Amino acid sequence: MKFILYSRSYCHLCDDMLHALRAYEVGQPYTVDVIDVDADPELVARYDELVPVLLGQKSETDAPVQLCHYFLDATALAAFLGR
Repeated sequence: MKFILYSRSYCHLCDDMLHALRAYEVGQPYTVDVIDVDADPELVARYDELVPVLLGQKSETDAPVQLCHYFLDATALAAFLGR
């Protein structure tokens, strides 16, 4: 399982979401890829005002699913995890 966090440097909301995700009991091994949106103009166009944005991907063959933005949504995360 993998999570993708679209973030930017010096963003306290981004840091907060990453810490909240790491504190959440996922119940299985996972990785978190933190991607700086400011490094790619396409990502800025897509996520600029929404950062931080969290996506979840259950397996390499599954498409990533947008779970939340601004703050960790525990309800959306639980639904993604099948709880």
